Amino acid sequence: MTVTVEETTRSNSKFKLVGPKEVGYNVKQVDVFLERARAYFLNTDTPGAAITSHDVRTAAFDPARGGYNAQAVDAALDRIEDEFVLREKELLIAAEGEKAWMMTIGKSATVLRARLHRPDGERFRRPSRKNASSYNVDDVDVLCRELLVYIEDNGELSVDVVRRAVFAPEKGADGYEESQVDAFLDRVVELMAAIYSLPAR
Repeated sequence: MTVTVEETTRSNSKFKLVGPKEVGYNVKQVDVFLERARAYFLNTDTPGAAITSHDVRTAAFDPARGGYNAQAVDAALDRIEDEFVLREKELLIAAEGEKAWMMTIGKSATVLRARLHRPDGERFRRPSRKNASSYNVDDVDVLCRELLVYIEDNGELSVDVVRRAVFAPEKGADGYEESQVDAFLDRVVELMAAIYSLPAR
C-alpha cells in the first residue's frame, strides 16, 4: 500500500497496531508528527512549521506497548521523505535554477566519494572506549563498496537497502564508531533520494 503525506494523515494515521503486550511506536507522537508534516507539505508558508526531508528521515518515536507497527510507520516515512525531497528540489530550482540543484548533488557526491575511496578497515573512526558499542567493520565496508559502485559506475542499489542496513555489533575498537557511520549513511540516503528525484533522460 502506497502512503503519501496527504493520505497518511487524512486517514488519521491508521497504521496497524502491535499486540497489547508488544512494543511499537507511540501512537500520539506519530500522529502529531505526521500532521505537522502534512500541514507543512500543503502550505510551505506556514510560520514556525518548517519540516525538511532530513526531519522526516531522522524522526524518532518513543516505544509504547500496543503502539503502531514500527515497520509500517517506517515504510510510510520513507515514502513521505521522498515527497519532501522532490518538493525541496522544486523549490530550489524555482529559486536558483536547475544548475544549482545539480551542483548541490555534485558537491554531496564528491564528499561521500572521498570517504568511500578509503581502504577497507579505515573508512570510519574506532571508538576510544573499550566497551562502546560499534559496527562490524566488514559489514560496513561491504556496503561502502556497493555504494562506491553506485556513485561512480551507475550501479543498481535501492535507497531502501541503505535505509534498512543492519550491521553486526562489535565492542570498542573492534568496530567502527556507530554515530559516524550513521551520520555518513544519513548523507548517502539524502543523496540517493535526490538522485531518484531526477527526471529520466
